[in-house]
Parts: sequence; C-alpha cells; structure tokens
Amino acid sequence: MNTDLRTLSATEWDSWLGCIELAFGGVPLSPESRELYAALAEPERALGHWDGAECVGTAGAYGFRLTVPGGAAVPAAGITMVSVASTHRRQGLLTSMMRRQLDDVRSWGEPLAVLTASEPGIYGRFGYGAASAEATLRIDSSRVGLALPPGTDGVRVRRSSPREALDACEAVYARVAPDRPGTLVRQPGWERVPVSDPESSRGGGSPLQCVLAERDGEVTGYVTFHLRPGWDGAVPNGTVAVRDLAALDPASYAALWRFLFGIDLTSVVECGSRPVDDALLRLVSDVRRCEVRVRDGLYVRLVELGAALEARAYRAPVDVVLEVEDAFCPWNAGRWRLTTDAEGAATCRRTEDEPELALSVNDLGAAYLGGVSLTTLAAAGTVRELREGALAAASLAFGSDTQPWCPHGF
Repeated sequence: MNTDLRTLSATEWDSWLGCIELAFGGVPLSPESRELYAALAEPERALGHWDGAECVGTAGAYGFRLTVPGGAAVPAAGITMVSVASTHRRQGLLTSMMRRQLDDVRSWGEPLAVLTASEPGIYGRFGYGAASAEATLRIDSSRVGLALPPGTDGVRVRRSSPREALDACEAVYARVAPDRPGTLVRQPGWERVPVSDPESSRGGGSPLQCVLAERDGEVTGYVTFHLRPGWDGAVPNGTVAVRDLAALDPASYAALWRFLFGIDLTSVVECGSRPVDDALLRLVSDVRRCEVRVRDGLYVRLVELGAALEARAYRAPVDVVLEVEDAFCPWNAGRWRLTTDAEGAATCRRTEDEPELALSVNDLGAAYLGGVSLTTLAAAGTVRELREGALAAASLAFGSDTQPWCPHGF
C-alpha cells in the first residue's frame, strides 16, 4: 500500500493524535491531557504516515536532556507516540518511520535516542537496548514499619496545593536529577506534567495531593499522591497511590514515607514506579510485604556512538577496542577505541587496532547508563571477549554506583 511519510504540520495535529488514540485502544484522551500534549508538542520533530487524508502511522521526538553517569545532561531525542494503524500493519510503516527518525536525530546533533516501550519486543531490531528498570510496590502499611535515620523527627511535613508548591518541588527535582542516570532534566513546559490531574488518571482516587518536607524553612522534599478510600466491612482499608517523591537527604526522605504510612483510614501504599535500588527497601521492616515487582524502564539507542560514549563519565580507567555491530545505523559499525582517565573523562575514536570486545549497539545502549553490566550481557552470550581481561575492565568502567531510573514518562 502506498502511503506518504512526512513531517507533521500544525494543522494535522488532531488527525495525528487521533491515530494514536485508536492504536492504544480507542479511548479518547481527556480534554486536559489533550491540551497538555498539544502544548508540549514539537510538530517539526514528528512524523506521520498518511493514506490519502487518513493518518495511519505516527512517531514523535521530544528534545530532551538526559542525565548520564557522572551527572552530565546529554541532548537526547525522547521518542514518543509511536503507532501504526491496525489496518496497515506488516507493511513496513514502522521501519520506515524508525529509519527516517534516527536519520533526523543524527542531523539534529543529538547523540542519543530514548524511549519507554509499550511492548518490549518492538525496538530491539532498531538498535535500542533496555538500559534501566523500575520497581512497582504494593506495601501493607498496616504491618510494615520503617527504620528511621537520625534527624527524621527534625523534619516538618506540611500540606500544600500541588500547583502552589510547584516551584519548590521543581527546585528539589533539579537538585536530585544529576545524581540519578536516566533522569530527564526538566525542559520548559514539562513542569506542568507532574501536576496534571485529569480525573481519568486518578484510578478512582482523590484529586492530586501534595505534602512538603521542610527543615529550617527550606523545602527538602516533596510527595504527590492520590487517596483511594476503601472499607472491608467496618474496617477501613484505603490506598495511598504515590505519584512522585523526591528528597534532598535521608531524614527528609524517611519523613515523607513515614507520613504516607501513617495516613488515617489506609492500609496500603502503592508506588507505580520507583528505582530498583530505592532506599525505601532498606527502611522497611518486611520487604516481603512490599510486593516488589521489577519491569523494564528506559530504552537507549546510541545514534552517534563516539559522541555518546564520550558524553558520560566512567567509574574506572579503561582502554579497550570495541567491535560494534549496527546494521540499522551503519555509521556506528566497526572498531572504536574507548579510552578513559582516572577522572572518568573519555575519548572514543575510530581505530584499525585488533578488537578486544565484540558487541552490538543494543548491548552498548543497555550498558550505557550503568545499570546493566557488560559481564551480564556476556553471560547471556551477546558480548564476546576477544582479549582476556578486557571484559572485566570495561564492565567495571561502564558501571554506576546508582541504578538508572527515569522518574516520569513521555
């Protein structure tokens, strides 16, 4: 079937978004969500496949900056709103959009592309690797206690309107973002996302609520959440559904969780996405009653391999020649020498030297944020050591003391 692939124009937005709604079940977005997406849209970075007047394929790309190991914020294309109409599947539309999109990202000078996948099996063939994981928790707060660090009692918690507290919360977010690989540095306009609160997204709960942690008049943390009342006969068993939580120090962090665990008429605290190394799991008295589940999070694609590997810091010095396979973006394929110094700075250049590790660009994407070790990938058979000792040295260098996590979707 002959379709037309082109950059989206502003007048085509409603048809383009309608294609996405239909592909994801046909439930219309709420007016608030539709307005927010329209405000954040970057039509000049979005693609559409058109069959006559009908939009049958979509792919967008936000201009983000992504925190990488070492704390730098690297330009990255946030791939989003990818869909193909069910009437036009198996006809190459997705492949053509991914081809055009990665060419565009390269022309924009962004060395990385990132996404969260609706289905994990889709994007590997385009060079994306699963680079982070996220944990969901359902905590029996009626039976799980918290071990509180010193200073917790010195933290004040107080309620605030989410919108009135927005500036204070964003200031905390900006301070913690460099500490966690995979965090998106908030771009202008995106501060609206954490306080967007359409009724359809509440899961039957209350309007969004916000509590701030303070010490000596300074905001040192925040949490936003919904409450879902519930009763088991005459016994209350409401749920606290945590949306966002961040803090600048352990005491403020613990104080916020203590507040959540102690809300009247509730017995469950739910978290839809937390880092897999969340300190909360070391505070709880019984992790088995927290129902921790782990799933894939952020997928990373190295668009300009040399620039991407030079943009992050490394945990240990290493000098290694990589033989990289990249059929979809052949400008990345071949041999690269990655050299890092004691401070973590790196150079990555083309070389004709003998390779010491052989791997795919997917493996590099998975390892890029430090959450997946090259040693693990080698055990899975996707990374091959060609010089003894090269794997251990490179795996150590690529690691991160903090597990990567992307706090919000896009």
